[in-house]
Amino acid sequence: MRVPIVHFYTKKDCPLCEEAKDLLKLLQREKTFTLLEVDIYANDRLLEQYGLMIPVVEVDGEIIQYGKIDIDDVRHVLA
Repeated sequence: MRVPIVHFYTKKDCPLCEEAKDLLKLLQREKTFTLLEVDIYANDRLLEQYGLMIPVVEVDGEIIQYGKIDIDDVRHVLA
């Protein structure tokens, strides 16, 4: 069975990011996936691409959600 890879684009001092991260950690208790947290300030391209969108949840290379994250939508994609 292939394990989905979830990239979570974030930055420091971002309340929406912290909330989304907590939701993703809770979701890991029921779904199997690899969570890779990426600070957009570590890469100029990522900062330009996602600077106004964060947090961003990407599953297997496809952006699923950004901004206010709805965990039920992420759960559905991982089902």
